[in-house]
Amino acid sequence: MASGDTAPFVGEQDITLMHSIVDIAGSNTILNGVLDNAAGGIVGMARAYQKRQSNDSILNSSAEANQEKKTRIGITMFGVTTPGVELIRKHLTSPSYNNEIYVFHATGHGGLAMERLISSSHLDAIIDLTLSEITDYMIGGIMSAGPHRLEAGLKAGIPYIISVGACEMVNFGPRHTLPQKFEEDGARTIYEHNEAVTVVRTTVQESRWIGECIASKVVNCAKRPEMVHVVLPTRGLSALSVKGGVFEDQEADEALFGAIERGLEGTGVCVVRVEGNVNDEGFAGDVVRRLIGLVERRDRQMR
Repeated sequence: MASGDTAPFVGEQDITLMHSIVDIAGSNTILNGVLDNAAGGIVGMARAYQKRQSNDSILNSSAEANQEKKTRIGITMFGVTTPGVELIRKHLTSPSYNNEIYVFHATGHGGLAMERLISSSHLDAIIDLTLSEITDYMIGGIMSAGPHRLEAGLKAGIPYIISVGACEMVNFGPRHTLPQKFEEDGARTIYEHNEAVTVVRTTVQESRWIGECIASKVVNCAKRPEMVHVVLPTRGLSALSVKGGVFEDQEADEALFGAIERGLEGTGVCVVRVEGNVNDEGFAGDVVRRLIGLVERRDRQMR
């Protein structure tokens, strides 16, 4: 199984698999070598874990333990939102702040991993810049994170910035794997990112559904609405939907924004439109300022 689709076994966890080459039935030179390597790997990882535990114990009992702990911030990223994430990460790791950044690739398992870490209290704040996994779940793409994406951070009540990066695209594999319904729809914009990835532009109606889904999750799951800001980039949700881009569709974007704004009206959640696309430096700066403001507000309340 280690040479095939390992998703059902690994999921979003750090599980290591080794291909046995031959079946585990009896004993032979090839199998014995593989098992010997596997045993060596297990021993090495166990020793590394023991060393980390020992070092952590020493640090916790030293003067360093009294220093201010770093704020652990999770950020979601896709190839078409990478420039924006890099700008945000650069801001947040400057000497002015004491942060530790965790970037999650929004391919399905990335979002699931982030949700799991939030639920286990390993993240203190989130910039959910890229919500393509919700689009894939709703429209039938291959990079879905399932029905509960976006919920863990809202339920935890931690500082949470939500944006809609890459929400305009449904992700598939090679062009020949694209469901026939998309090929037959003459109004669809289809873009072959490379030989392995094909993306489909969402319609106006689909964009509205996605916006309604996002708003519904915030309404139903936000433990502390005042800790949630939704930031909408008015000039492009990704590198593909900027002015002149292959996925530019202002009507679809407006349907997405409008559904979110209507759904969150009167909830106490801050929803704001920011001029610029998701990868602009100005947009990144706005997102950072909002997150830092929420973190500082939370810290004041906890004193």
